[in-house]
Amino acid sequence: MYPPHTLRDYALIADGCRGALVGPRGDISWLCAPRWDSPAVISHLVGGDGIYAVTPTDTFVWGGCYEPNSMIWRSHWVAGDTMVESRDALAFPGEEHRLVLLRRISADDRPVRVGVLLRLSGDFGTTPMTRPRLDDDGRWHSRVGELYLRWSGAPEASWTDHALRTEITVEPGRSADLVLEISDRPLLDPPQPDRAWSATENAWREAVPDLAHAAAPRDAGHAYAVLRSLTSPGGGMVAAATLGLPERAEAGKNYDYRYAWIRDQVYAGMACAVDQPFPLLGDALDFTCARLLEHGDAIAPGYRIDGSDIPGETTLDLPGYPGGAVKVGNWVRQQFQLDALGEMLELLAAGARLDHLDSHHVEAIDVAIGVIERKWTDAEAGIWELDDAWWTQSRLAAVAGLRAVAQQLPSGQGAKATGLADAILAETSRRCLAPDGSWQRSPEHPGVDASLLLPAVRGGLPAHDPRTLATLARVESDLVQDHHVYRYRPDERALGEAEGSFTLCGFILSLALLQQGDVTEAYRYFDIQRSVCGPPGLLSEEFDVAQRQLRGNAPQAFVHAMLLETAQRLALA
Repeated sequence: MYPPHTLRDYALIADGCRGALVGPRGDISWLCAPRWDSPAVISHLVGGDGIYAVTPTDTFVWGGCYEPNSMIWRSHWVAGDTMVESRDALAFPGEEHRLVLLRRISADDRPVRVGVLLRLSGDFGTTPMTRPRLDDDGRWHSRVGELYLRWSGAPEASWTDHALRTEITVEPGRSADLVLEISDRPLLDPPQPDRAWSATENAWREAVPDLAHAAAPRDAGHAYAVLRSLTSPGGGMVAAATLGLPERAEAGKNYDYRYAWIRDQVYAGMACAVDQPFPLLGDALDFTCARLLEHGDAIAPGYRIDGSDIPGETTLDLPGYPGGAVKVGNWVRQQFQLDALGEMLELLAAGARLDHLDSHHVEAIDVAIGVIERKWTDAEAGIWELDDAWWTQSRLAAVAGLRAVAQQLPSGQGAKATGLADAILAETSRRCLAPDGSWQRSPEHPGVDASLLLPAVRGGLPAHDPRTLATLARVESDLVQDHHVYRYRPDERALGEAEGSFTLCGFILSLALLQQGDVTEAYRYFDIQRSVCGPPGLLSEEFDVAQRQLRGNAPQAFVHAMLLETAQRLALA
Protein backbone atom coordinates (compact mmCIF):
# COMPACT_ATOMS: atom_id res chain seq x y z
CA MET A 1 0.00 0.00 0.00
CA TYR A 2 2.93 2.35 0.66
CA PRO A 3 5.78 1.51 -1.71
CA PRO A 4 8.87 3.74 -1.58
CA HIS A 5 8.87 6.92 -3.65
CA THR A 6 11.62 8.57 -5.63
CA LEU A 7 13.72 10.78 -3.36
CA ARG A 8 12.57 14.00 -5.02
CA ASP A 9 9.04 13.42 -3.68
CA TYR A 10 9.94 13.26 0.03
CA ALA A 11 9.60 16.23 2.36
CA LEU A 12 11.51 16.55 5.62
CA ILE A 13 10.04 17.74 8.88
CA ALA A 14 12.69 18.28 11.56
CA ASP A 15 13.22 20.08 14.85
CA GLY A 16 17.02 20.03 15.30
CA CYS A 17 17.03 16.82 17.34
CA ARG A 18 15.54 14.40 14.79
CA GLY A 19 13.71 14.38 11.46
CA ALA A 20 11.01 12.49 9.57
CA LEU A 21 10.44 11.99 5.84
CA VAL A 22 6.92 12.46 4.51
CA GLY A 23 5.84 10.94 1.18
CA PRO A 24 3.13 12.08 -1.25
CA ARG A 25 0.52 9.75 0.27
CA GLY A 26 0.99 11.39 3.66
CA ASP A 27 3.16 8.44 4.59
CA ILE A 28 5.89 9.13 7.12
CA SER A 29 8.34 6.38 6.26
CA TRP A 30 11.47 7.38 8.19
CA LEU A 31 11.91 8.53 11.78
CA CYS A 32 14.66 7.88 14.31
CA ALA A 33 13.84 8.53 17.96
CA PRO A 34 14.58 10.16 20.19
CA ARG A 35 17.70 11.50 18.41
CA TRP A 36 19.12 11.66 14.89
CA ASP A 37 21.37 8.63 15.26
CA SER A 38 18.98 6.57 17.41
CA PRO A 39 17.60 3.36 15.90
CA ALA A 40 14.63 4.05 13.63
CA VAL A 41 11.10 3.58 14.94
CA ILE A 42 9.83 4.01 11.37
CA SER A 43 12.18 2.36 8.87
CA HIS A 44 9.78 1.65 6.00
CA LEU A 45 12.00 3.78 3.73
CA VAL A 46 14.77 1.17 3.87
CA GLY A 47 12.60 -1.94 3.91
CA GLY A 48 11.96 -2.15 7.65
CA ASP A 49 8.73 -1.91 9.59
CA GLY A 50 6.83 1.15 10.73
CA ILE A 51 4.65 3.71 9.00
CA TYR A 52 2.54 6.71 10.02
CA ALA A 53 0.16 7.67 7.23
CA VAL A 54 -2.67 10.16 6.75
CA THR A 55 -4.17 9.53 3.29
CA PRO A 56 -7.43 10.56 1.58
CA THR A 57 -9.68 7.60 0.88
CA ASP A 58 -10.86 9.11 -2.44
CA THR A 59 -8.73 9.03 -5.58
CA PHE A 60 -6.41 12.03 -5.45
CA VAL A 61 -3.46 13.83 -7.00
CA TRP A 62 -0.75 15.24 -4.78
CA GLY A 63 1.17 18.45 -4.30
CA GLY A 64 2.65 20.29 -1.40
CA CYS A 65 4.88 23.06 -0.13
CA TYR A 66 6.64 24.38 2.95
CA GLU A 67 5.33 27.38 4.78
CA PRO A 68 7.85 30.17 4.09
CA ASN A 69 11.15 29.99 5.99
CA SER A 70 10.12 26.99 8.04
CA MET A 71 10.06 23.21 8.02
CA ILE A 72 6.28 23.12 8.38
CA TRP A 73 5.09 20.98 5.48
CA ARG A 74 1.66 21.00 3.86
CA SER A 75 0.63 17.94 1.86
CA HIS A 76 -2.08 19.10 -0.54
CA TRP A 77 -4.40 16.64 -2.25
CA VAL A 78 -7.07 17.26 -4.88
CA ALA A 79 -9.56 14.48 -4.19
CA GLY A 80 -12.51 14.29 -6.55
CA ASP A 81 -14.23 17.68 -6.47
CA THR A 82 -12.55 19.02 -3.33
CA MET A 83 -9.20 19.57 -1.65
CA VAL A 84 -7.73 18.26 1.59
CA GLU A 85 -4.50 19.14 3.40
CA SER A 86 -2.34 17.67 6.10
CA ARG A 87 -0.15 20.22 7.85
CA ASP A 88 2.82 18.39 9.36
CA ALA A 89 5.62 19.49 11.67
CA LEU A 90 7.81 18.40 14.51
CA ALA A 91 7.21 20.83 17.38
CA PHE A 92 10.07 23.35 17.18
CA PRO A 93 12.51 23.84 18.75
CA GLY A 94 12.87 20.20 19.63
CA GLU A 95 13.40 18.72 23.07
CA GLU A 96 16.32 16.34 23.56
CA HIS A 97 14.31 13.50 25.09
CA ARG A 98 10.84 13.94 23.58
CA LEU A 99 9.58 14.50 20.06
CA VAL A 100 6.14 15.91 19.35
CA LEU A 101 4.87 15.23 15.84
CA LEU A 102 1.93 17.46 14.87
CA ARG A 103 -0.51 16.67 12.06
CA ARG A 104 -3.49 18.94 11.34
CA ILE A 105 -5.94 17.74 8.66
CA SER A 106 -8.37 20.11 6.97
CA ALA A 107 -10.88 19.95 4.10
CA ASP A 108 -12.00 22.57 1.62
CA ASP A 109 -15.70 22.63 0.78
CA ARG A 110 -17.21 19.26 1.68
CA PRO A 111 -16.60 16.46 4.20
CA VAL A 112 -13.61 14.28 3.33
CA ARG A 113 -12.59 10.94 4.75
CA VAL A 114 -8.93 10.16 5.39
CA GLY A 115 -7.41 6.88 6.41
CA VAL A 116 -4.96 6.94 9.32
CA LEU A 117 -2.41 4.25 10.11
CA LEU A 118 0.13 4.29 12.96
CA ARG A 119 2.54 1.39 13.30
CA LEU A 120 5.83 2.01 15.08
CA SER A 121 8.54 -0.61 15.34
CA GLY A 122 11.75 0.12 17.21
CA ASP A 123 15.33 -0.94 16.50
CA PHE A 124 14.87 -0.65 12.73
CA GLY A 125 11.69 -2.70 12.65
CA THR A 126 12.51 -5.50 15.08
CA THR A 127 10.61 -4.29 18.17
CA PRO A 128 6.87 -3.75 17.55
CA MET A 129 4.58 -1.55 19.60
CA THR A 130 3.04 -3.15 22.65
CA ARG A 131 -0.74 -3.37 22.75
CA PRO A 132 -1.84 0.19 23.54
CA ARG A 133 -4.29 1.27 26.20
CA LEU A 134 -6.77 4.13 25.83
CA ASP A 135 -6.96 6.55 28.77
CA ASP A 136 -10.00 8.49 29.94
CA ASP A 137 -9.02 11.50 27.78
CA GLY A 138 -8.99 9.49 24.55
CA ARG A 139 -5.18 9.21 24.26
CA TRP A 140 -3.41 6.01 23.34
CA HIS A 141 -0.39 4.87 25.41
CA SER A 142 2.12 2.23 24.32
CA ARG A 143 5.79 1.27 24.50
CA VAL A 144 8.27 0.65 21.69
CA GLY A 145 11.16 -1.11 23.35
CA GLU A 146 12.47 1.36 25.95
CA LEU A 147 10.56 4.27 24.41
CA TYR A 148 7.26 5.73 25.65
CA LEU A 149 4.51 6.55 23.12
CA ARG A 150 1.38 8.67 23.42
CA TRP A 151 -1.01 9.44 20.57
CA SER A 152 -4.04 11.69 20.66
CA GLY A 153 -6.73 12.62 18.14
CA ALA A 154 -7.98 9.17 17.16
CA PRO A 155 -9.73 7.56 20.16
CA GLU A 156 -11.89 5.45 17.83
CA ALA A 157 -8.87 3.69 16.28
CA SER A 158 -8.72 -0.10 16.34
CA TRP A 159 -5.70 -2.25 17.14
CA THR A 160 -4.89 -4.85 14.48
CA ASP A 161 -1.62 -6.35 13.24
CA HIS A 162 0.50 -4.30 15.70
CA ALA A 163 -1.01 -1.06 14.36
CA LEU A 164 -3.65 1.52 15.20
CA ARG A 165 -6.01 2.17 12.27
CA THR A 166 -8.98 4.44 11.71
CA GLU A 167 -10.78 6.66 9.25
CA ILE A 168 -11.53 10.27 10.12
CA THR A 169 -14.19 12.45 8.55
CA VAL A 170 -12.89 16.01 8.21
CA GLU A 171 -15.59 18.66 8.01
CA PRO A 172 -15.01 21.83 5.94
CA GLY A 173 -14.01 24.79 8.04
CA ARG A 174 -12.84 22.52 10.85
CA SER A 175 -9.60 20.62 11.38
CA ALA A 176 -8.62 17.33 12.96
CA ASP A 177 -5.47 17.25 15.09
CA LEU A 178 -3.26 14.23 15.59
CA VAL A 179 -0.40 14.52 18.11
CA LEU A 180 2.24 11.80 18.46
CA GLU A 181 4.76 11.89 21.30
CA ILE A 182 7.79 9.59 21.65
CA SER A 183 10.26 9.84 24.50
CA ASP A 184 12.98 7.89 26.25
CA ARG A 185 11.54 9.12 29.54
CA PRO A 186 8.02 8.81 31.02
CA LEU A 187 5.68 11.29 29.35
CA LEU A 188 4.28 14.06 31.52
CA ASP A 189 1.78 16.75 30.52
CA PRO A 190 0.49 16.27 26.95
CA PRO A 191 0.83 19.22 24.55
CA GLN A 192 -2.23 21.21 23.55
CA PRO A 193 -2.36 21.31 19.72
CA ASP A 194 -3.18 25.01 19.27
CA ARG A 195 -0.39 26.05 21.63
CA ALA A 196 2.10 23.65 20.08
CA TRP A 197 1.34 24.93 16.58
CA SER A 198 1.53 28.56 17.66
CA ALA A 199 4.85 28.03 19.45
CA THR A 200 6.29 26.21 16.43
CA GLU A 201 5.20 28.93 14.01
CA ASN A 202 6.69 31.67 16.21
CA ALA A 203 9.93 29.77 16.74
CA TRP A 204 10.46 29.37 13.00
CA ARG A 205 9.74 33.04 12.41
CA GLU A 206 12.47 33.91 14.91
CA ALA A 207 14.94 31.25 13.73
CA VAL A 208 15.32 32.19 10.05
CA PRO A 209 16.86 35.58 9.25
CA ASP A 210 15.59 37.92 6.58
CA LEU A 211 17.19 36.89 3.29
CA ALA A 212 15.25 39.22 1.02
CA HIS A 213 18.57 40.68 -0.13
CA ALA A 214 19.81 37.32 -1.51
CA ALA A 215 19.45 36.03 -5.04
CA ALA A 216 16.39 33.72 -5.03
CA PRO A 217 15.25 34.81 -1.54
CA ARG A 218 12.73 31.98 -1.17
CA ASP A 219 15.32 29.29 -1.89
CA ALA A 220 17.93 31.02 0.29
CA GLY A 221 15.48 31.20 3.20
CA HIS A 222 14.51 27.59 2.66
CA ALA A 223 18.17 26.53 2.66
CA TYR A 224 18.72 28.29 5.98
CA ALA A 225 15.61 26.61 7.43
CA VAL A 226 16.93 23.21 6.31
CA LEU A 227 20.30 23.87 7.96
CA ARG A 228 18.62 25.07 11.14
CA SER A 229 16.39 22.01 11.23
CA LEU A 230 19.47 19.76 11.02
CA THR A 231 21.28 21.60 13.86
CA SER A 232 20.89 20.33 17.41
CA PRO A 233 20.59 22.54 20.51
CA GLY A 234 24.26 21.76 21.24
CA GLY A 235 25.30 23.17 17.85
CA GLY A 236 26.08 19.91 16.04
CA MET A 237 24.56 19.76 12.54
CA VAL A 238 23.94 16.37 10.95
CA ALA A 239 25.11 15.93 7.35
CA ALA A 240 21.75 14.40 6.37
CA ALA A 241 18.64 12.98 7.99
CA THR A 242 18.92 9.52 6.47
CA LEU A 243 21.14 6.49 5.92
CA GLY A 244 21.57 3.85 3.25
CA LEU A 245 20.12 5.81 0.32
CA PRO A 246 22.26 4.79 -2.65
CA GLU A 247 24.40 7.18 -4.65
CA ARG A 248 24.26 4.58 -7.43
CA ALA A 249 22.12 1.45 -7.57
CA GLU A 250 23.97 -1.64 -6.41
CA ALA A 251 27.30 0.25 -6.44
CA GLY A 252 28.02 -0.26 -2.74
CA LYS A 253 27.94 3.48 -2.00
CA ASN A 254 25.52 3.49 0.92
CA TYR A 255 26.42 5.54 3.97
CA ASP A 256 25.03 6.74 7.28
CA TYR A 257 25.09 10.55 7.34
CA ARG A 258 23.21 11.14 10.63
CA TYR A 259 26.33 12.66 12.17
CA ALA A 260 28.07 16.04 12.26
CA TRP A 261 30.89 16.43 9.74
CA ILE A 262 33.43 19.18 10.45
CA ARG A 263 33.48 20.19 6.77
CA ASP A 264 29.70 20.43 6.44
CA GLN A 265 29.50 22.47 9.62
CA VAL A 266 32.18 24.84 8.34
CA TYR A 267 30.39 25.31 5.01
CA ALA A 268 27.21 26.18 6.90
CA GLY A 269 29.14 28.63 9.06
CA MET A 270 30.75 30.27 6.03
CA ALA A 271 27.32 30.68 4.44
CA CYS A 272 26.21 32.47 7.61
CA ALA A 273 29.17 34.88 7.56
CA VAL A 274 28.97 36.31 4.04
CA ASP A 275 27.72 39.76 4.95
CA GLN A 276 26.46 39.72 8.54
CA PRO A 277 26.59 37.01 11.21
CA PHE A 278 23.57 34.72 11.25
CA PRO A 279 22.92 32.59 14.35
CA LEU A 280 24.19 29.33 12.81
CA LEU A 281 27.66 30.90 12.55
CA GLY A 282 28.01 30.64 16.32
CA ASP A 283 26.91 27.00 16.29
CA ALA A 284 29.48 26.16 13.64
CA LEU A 285 32.30 27.93 15.49
CA ASP A 286 31.44 26.41 18.85
CA PHE A 287 30.98 22.82 17.68
CA THR A 288 34.04 22.59 15.42
CA CYS A 289 36.38 24.41 17.81
CA ALA A 290 35.31 22.24 20.73
CA ARG A 291 36.22 19.12 18.76
CA LEU A 292 39.59 20.59 17.73
CA LEU A 293 40.51 21.69 21.25
CA GLU A 294 39.53 18.29 22.63
CA HIS A 295 41.27 16.12 20.04
CA GLY A 296 44.04 18.19 18.43
CA ASP A 297 46.05 16.11 15.97
CA ALA A 298 43.57 13.25 16.36
CA ILE A 299 40.59 15.31 15.21
CA ALA A 300 38.17 13.14 13.22
CA PRO A 301 36.21 14.24 10.15
CA GLY A 302 32.92 13.80 11.97
CA TYR A 303 31.24 13.16 15.33
CA ARG A 304 27.89 12.48 16.85
CA ILE A 305 25.97 15.66 17.53
CA ASP A 306 26.95 15.45 21.21
CA GLY A 307 30.64 15.41 20.23
CA SER A 308 31.21 11.71 20.91
CA ASP A 309 32.74 9.30 18.40
CA ILE A 310 30.77 8.00 15.42
CA PRO A 311 30.19 4.24 15.83
CA GLY A 312 31.87 1.83 13.46
CA GLU A 313 30.02 0.76 10.35
CA THR A 314 27.72 -2.28 10.38
CA THR A 315 25.20 -3.58 7.86
CA LEU A 316 21.64 -4.35 8.99
CA ASP A 317 19.65 -7.29 7.67
CA LEU A 318 17.03 -5.21 5.87
CA PRO A 319 16.06 -5.05 2.18
CA GLY A 320 17.15 -1.41 1.96
CA TYR A 321 15.90 1.40 -0.24
CA PRO A 322 15.80 -0.02 -3.81
CA GLY A 323 19.38 -0.32 -5.03
CA GLY A 324 20.88 0.32 -1.60
CA ALA A 325 21.96 -1.37 1.61
CA VAL A 326 21.28 -0.38 5.21
CA LYS A 327 24.54 0.64 6.89
CA VAL A 328 24.67 2.11 10.39
CA GLY A 329 27.71 4.01 11.64
CA ASN A 330 30.47 5.32 9.42
CA TRP A 331 34.06 4.27 8.77
CA VAL A 332 35.05 7.95 8.36
CA ARG A 333 35.87 7.97 12.07
CA GLN A 334 39.16 6.25 11.17
CA GLN A 335 40.29 8.97 8.75
CA PHE A 336 42.18 12.25 8.88
CA GLN A 337 41.18 14.98 6.42
CA LEU A 338 43.60 17.89 6.15
CA ASP A 339 41.24 20.12 4.18
CA ALA A 340 38.87 20.34 7.15
CA LEU A 341 41.60 22.09 9.18
CA GLY A 342 42.12 24.67 6.45
CA GLU A 343 38.40 25.24 6.16
CA MET A 344 38.14 25.65 9.94
CA LEU A 345 40.72 28.44 9.71
CA GLU A 346 38.63 30.09 6.99
CA LEU A 347 35.62 29.95 9.31
CA LEU A 348 37.63 31.35 12.21
CA ALA A 349 38.90 34.16 10.01
CA ALA A 350 35.32 34.99 9.00
CA GLY A 351 34.29 34.95 12.66
CA ALA A 352 37.15 37.31 13.52
CA ARG A 353 36.18 39.66 10.70
CA LEU A 354 32.66 39.83 12.14
CA ASP A 355 33.93 40.19 15.74
CA HIS A 356 32.37 36.84 16.59
CA LEU A 357 35.24 35.00 18.34
CA ASP A 358 35.74 34.25 22.02
CA SER A 359 38.87 33.05 23.81
CA HIS A 360 38.22 29.38 22.94
CA HIS A 361 37.96 30.24 19.25
CA VAL A 362 41.22 32.20 19.40
CA GLU A 363 42.90 29.24 21.09
CA ALA A 364 41.58 26.98 18.32
CA ILE A 365 43.39 29.08 15.70
CA ASP A 366 46.76 28.22 17.23
CA VAL A 367 45.82 24.55 17.52
CA ALA A 368 44.66 24.34 13.89
CA ILE A 369 47.83 26.00 12.60
CA GLY A 370 49.89 23.58 14.66
CA VAL A 371 48.05 20.53 13.34
CA ILE A 372 48.50 21.70 9.74
CA GLU A 373 52.21 22.40 10.35
CA ARG A 374 52.77 18.88 11.68
CA LYS A 375 50.59 16.93 9.24
CA TRP A 376 50.46 18.70 5.86
CA THR A 377 53.11 16.45 4.35
CA ASP A 378 51.27 13.25 5.31
CA ALA A 379 48.90 11.33 3.06
CA GLU A 380 45.26 11.71 4.13
CA ALA A 381 41.70 11.04 2.95
CA GLY A 382 40.76 14.42 1.47
CA ILE A 383 37.40 16.03 0.81
CA TRP A 384 35.92 12.95 -0.89
CA GLU A 385 37.06 10.53 1.85
CA LEU A 386 39.06 8.28 -0.47
CA ASP A 387 42.14 6.17 0.22
CA ASP A 388 44.98 8.15 1.75
CA ALA A 389 46.99 10.12 -0.79
CA TRP A 390 48.69 13.50 -1.20
CA TRP A 391 45.43 15.17 -2.27
CA THR A 392 45.98 18.57 -3.87
CA GLN A 393 42.72 20.11 -2.69
CA SER A 394 43.61 19.42 0.94
CA ARG A 395 46.89 21.34 0.65
CA LEU A 396 45.26 24.24 -1.17
CA ALA A 397 42.47 24.38 1.42
CA ALA A 398 45.15 24.62 4.11
CA VAL A 399 46.81 27.45 2.15
CA ALA A 400 43.48 29.31 1.86
CA GLY A 401 42.77 28.94 5.57
CA LEU A 402 46.23 30.06 6.62
CA ARG A 403 46.13 33.11 4.37
CA ALA A 404 42.64 34.07 5.56
CA VAL A 405 43.44 33.80 9.25
CA ALA A 406 46.83 35.53 8.85
CA GLN A 407 44.96 38.74 8.03
CA GLN A 408 43.22 38.58 11.42
CA LEU A 409 46.30 37.77 13.56
CA PRO A 410 48.93 40.01 15.13
CA SER A 411 51.85 40.62 12.78
CA GLY A 412 54.16 37.98 14.23
CA GLN A 413 51.56 35.19 14.21
CA GLY A 414 50.28 36.35 10.84
CA ALA A 415 53.75 36.16 9.32
CA LYS A 416 54.15 32.60 10.62
CA ALA A 417 50.83 31.52 9.10
CA THR A 418 51.69 33.21 5.79
CA GLY A 419 55.12 31.55 5.73
CA LEU A 420 53.58 28.13 6.27
CA ALA A 421 51.04 28.82 3.50
CA ASP A 422 53.85 29.82 1.13
CA ALA A 423 55.79 26.62 1.88
CA ILE A 424 52.74 24.39 1.34
CA LEU A 425 51.84 26.14 -1.91
CA ALA A 426 55.38 25.89 -3.25
CA GLU A 427 55.60 22.16 -2.62
CA THR A 428 52.07 21.56 -3.94
CA SER A 429 52.93 23.48 -7.10
CA ARG A 430 56.05 21.38 -7.54
CA ARG A 431 54.20 18.08 -7.15
CA CYS A 432 50.62 18.61 -8.29
CA LEU A 433 50.51 20.70 -11.47
CA ALA A 434 49.39 19.05 -14.70
CA PRO A 435 51.29 19.73 -17.95
CA ASP A 436 48.71 22.39 -18.94
CA GLY A 437 49.30 24.29 -15.71
CA SER A 438 46.06 23.25 -13.98
CA TRP A 439 45.90 21.54 -10.63
CA GLN A 440 45.52 17.76 -10.79
CA ARG A 441 43.95 15.65 -8.10
CA SER A 442 47.24 14.40 -6.61
CA PRO A 443 50.72 13.50 -7.84
CA GLU A 444 49.43 9.96 -8.46
CA HIS A 445 45.95 10.90 -9.74
CA PRO A 446 45.93 12.83 -13.03
CA GLY A 447 42.87 14.76 -14.06
CA VAL A 448 41.11 17.68 -12.46
CA ASP A 449 38.72 17.79 -9.50
CA ALA A 450 35.92 20.36 -9.25
CA SER A 451 36.69 20.91 -5.56
CA LEU A 452 40.04 22.42 -6.66
CA LEU A 453 38.10 25.58 -7.60
CA LEU A 454 37.16 26.36 -4.02
CA PRO A 455 40.57 27.29 -2.51
CA ALA A 456 40.96 30.12 -5.03
CA VAL A 457 37.42 31.32 -4.27
CA ARG A 458 38.43 31.39 -0.60
CA GLY A 459 41.57 33.42 -1.33
CA GLY A 460 44.23 30.72 -1.34
CA LEU A 461 45.41 31.94 -4.76
CA PRO A 462 44.63 35.12 -6.70
CA ALA A 463 41.64 34.97 -9.03
CA HIS A 464 43.85 35.62 -12.07
CA ASP A 465 46.71 33.32 -11.09
CA PRO A 466 47.49 31.15 -14.15
CA ARG A 467 46.88 28.01 -12.06
CA THR A 468 43.44 29.26 -11.05
CA LEU A 469 42.47 30.08 -14.63
CA ALA A 470 43.83 26.82 -16.04
CA THR A 471 41.96 24.78 -13.42
CA LEU A 472 38.70 26.60 -14.12
CA ALA A 473 39.08 25.97 -17.85
CA ARG A 474 39.86 22.30 -17.23
CA VAL A 475 36.83 21.79 -15.00
CA GLU A 476 34.56 23.40 -17.59
CA SER A 477 35.94 21.26 -20.40
CA ASP A 478 36.26 17.92 -18.56
CA LEU A 479 33.63 17.80 -15.80
CA VAL A 480 30.53 19.66 -17.03
CA GLN A 481 27.47 18.27 -18.80
CA ASP A 482 24.55 20.60 -19.52
CA HIS A 483 25.66 22.87 -16.67
CA HIS A 484 25.78 19.95 -14.23
CA VAL A 485 29.19 19.47 -12.65
CA TYR A 486 30.87 16.17 -11.74
CA ARG A 487 33.47 16.05 -9.00
CA TYR A 488 36.11 14.12 -11.04
CA ARG A 489 36.38 11.29 -13.53
CA PRO A 490 36.77 8.07 -11.51
CA ASP A 491 37.49 5.99 -14.63
CA GLU A 492 37.31 6.08 -18.42
CA ARG A 493 33.53 5.92 -18.61
CA ALA A 494 31.50 8.86 -19.87
CA LEU A 495 30.29 11.44 -17.37
CA GLY A 496 27.23 10.20 -15.55
CA GLU A 497 27.91 6.48 -15.94
CA ALA A 498 30.08 6.05 -12.86
CA GLU A 499 28.21 8.47 -10.59
CA GLY A 500 25.86 11.41 -10.69
CA SER A 501 26.75 15.07 -10.88
CA PHE A 502 27.62 16.72 -7.56
CA THR A 503 25.29 19.61 -6.86
CA LEU A 504 27.79 21.04 -4.39
CA CYS A 505 30.32 21.30 -7.22
CA GLY A 506 27.83 23.17 -9.40
CA PHE A 507 27.50 25.86 -6.74
CA ILE A 508 31.30 25.97 -6.36
CA LEU A 509 31.66 26.53 -10.11
CA SER A 510 29.10 29.33 -9.86
CA LEU A 511 31.27 30.99 -7.20
CA ALA A 512 34.40 30.51 -9.30
CA LEU A 513 32.77 32.17 -12.31
CA LEU A 514 31.53 34.99 -10.12
CA GLN A 515 35.09 35.51 -8.91
CA GLN A 516 36.14 35.91 -12.55
CA GLY A 517 33.45 38.53 -13.11
CA ASP A 518 31.24 36.31 -15.28
CA VAL A 519 28.02 37.09 -13.43
CA THR A 520 25.71 35.80 -16.14
CA GLU A 521 27.25 32.31 -16.21
CA ALA A 522 27.48 32.30 -12.42
CA TYR A 523 23.72 32.90 -12.23
CA ARG A 524 23.08 30.23 -14.84
CA TYR A 525 24.92 27.55 -12.85
CA PHE A 526 23.25 28.71 -9.64
CA ASP A 527 19.77 28.53 -11.14
CA ILE A 528 20.30 25.06 -12.57
CA GLN A 529 21.69 23.62 -9.33
CA ARG A 530 18.85 24.99 -7.19
CA SER A 531 16.32 23.53 -9.62
CA VAL A 532 17.42 19.88 -9.28
CA CYS A 533 14.83 19.08 -6.63
CA GLY A 534 11.26 17.92 -6.30
CA PRO A 535 8.27 19.85 -4.93
CA PRO A 536 9.75 20.06 -1.39
CA GLY A 537 12.84 21.87 -2.71
CA LEU A 538 15.29 19.54 -0.97
CA LEU A 539 18.66 18.68 -2.49
CA SER A 540 20.69 15.49 -2.15
CA GLU A 541 24.39 15.00 -2.75
CA GLU A 542 24.14 13.76 -6.34
CA PHE A 543 21.85 14.31 -9.31
CA ASP A 544 21.36 11.76 -12.07
CA VAL A 545 21.35 14.01 -15.13
CA ALA A 546 19.96 11.41 -17.55
CA GLN A 547 17.08 10.28 -15.32
CA ARG A 548 16.63 13.63 -13.57
CA GLN A 549 16.62 11.97 -10.16
CA LEU A 550 18.17 12.73 -6.79
CA ARG A 551 20.76 10.24 -5.55
CA GLY A 552 22.19 9.66 -2.08
CA ASN A 553 21.09 10.67 1.38
CA ALA A 554 18.75 13.63 1.71
CA PRO A 555 18.61 16.41 2.41
CA GLN A 556 22.37 16.99 2.16
CA ALA A 557 23.48 19.78 4.50
CA PHE A 558 26.57 21.03 2.69
CA VAL A 559 24.66 21.39 -0.59
CA HIS A 560 22.11 23.67 1.08
CA ALA A 561 24.96 25.55 2.77
CA MET A 562 26.62 26.24 -0.57
CA LEU A 563 23.27 27.30 -2.09
CA LEU A 564 22.86 29.78 0.77
CA GLU A 565 26.36 31.17 0.34
CA THR A 566 26.11 31.44 -3.44
CA ALA A 567 22.73 33.20 -3.26
CA GLN A 568 24.21 35.88 -1.02
CA ARG A 569 27.42 36.36 -2.99
CA LEU A 570 25.52 36.69 -6.25
CA ALA A 571 23.35 39.39 -4.70
CA LEU A 572 26.43 41.29 -3.49
CA ALA A 573 27.76 41.24 -7.06
